[in-house]
Amino acid sequence: MTAPADGPVIVGVDGGESGRDALDLARWSAGTLGVPLVVAVVHPAPAAISSGRVDAEWIADRHRAATAVLDGARTVLGDTPGVQYRTVGSSSAAHGLHDLAEELHARLVVVGSGRSAPRERLFAGSTAERLLAGSVCPVLVAPAGLPAPPGALGRIGVAYVDTPDGRAALAEAGRLARRTGTPLRLYTVVAEGDAALPFLVGQDAEHAFLETARETYEEALRKAAEAVAGDQGCGTDWRVLSGDVVGTLAELDEVDVLFCGSRGYGPARRVLLGGVSARLVRAARRPVVVVPRSG
Repeated sequence: MTAPADGPVIVGVDGGESGRDALDLARWSAGTLGVPLVVAVVHPAPAAISSGRVDAEWIADRHRAATAVLDGARTVLGDTPGVQYRTVGSSSAAHGLHDLAEELHARLVVVGSGRSAPRERLFAGSTAERLLAGSVCPVLVAPAGLPAPPGALGRIGVAYVDTPDGRAALAEAGRLARRTGTPLRLYTVVAEGDAALPFLVGQDAEHAFLETARETYEEALRKAAEAVAGDQGCGTDWRVLSGDVVGTLAELDEVDVLFCGSRGYGPARRVLLGGVSARLVRAARRPVVVVPRSG
């Protein structure tokens, strides 16, 4: 993707319920992209200033727990060829995965959503959201409990707006579609009218505004679909939907994976999680790939 073409897919697991889905998605992603798969469990590293023996015993216990999680991943993946298994010591799961992704020039990092966390976690907090706050490569978030296995639906979705971030998401999705021969569907959601707007400007003005917005979005979608179909050689169509942006995208159940961009400011070539993408990865029914800025 934005990393070197032969960089691995890294999947971070912590023993939670979404871990199996993350492993399945990572195996599918690595096989589809033709790159190695690395399974990583991050455990707490010794602190620079610690309480001596108590800290050492706790660290050793966390390392044993990480090893047990890794053994569980081996059981799930079975005889999948070429898989590497790593334990990583770090101050947080997200930080450890960041460092590993940079070290290995990862093509993609896969994690669970964290909605069904393990009873005894190696770290507190949401790894997915912390990881998304600055990842150097696309991040695929697996929801807890996939209703269909990876690749079963035969369509790749893109939450598209005509911005650098939207175009970066579309480019990544197009590369995957070309490799798999899977059609693309672009989605733009037009928010429903504000209830206060007719009172302030009148219903006719509100209707005209929404119609103009829809026409603008339709033209942008049409041009983007034609461009990606020509560049990537894959079947492409588009939809303009109405409703709450996050809720509408989260309810999509007709795509194998939904690509979206990160917010439009911050360090170049890094994911920065904005309001829409942050809420989407928590609520989506299907896997979501958040793509770094391309600038």
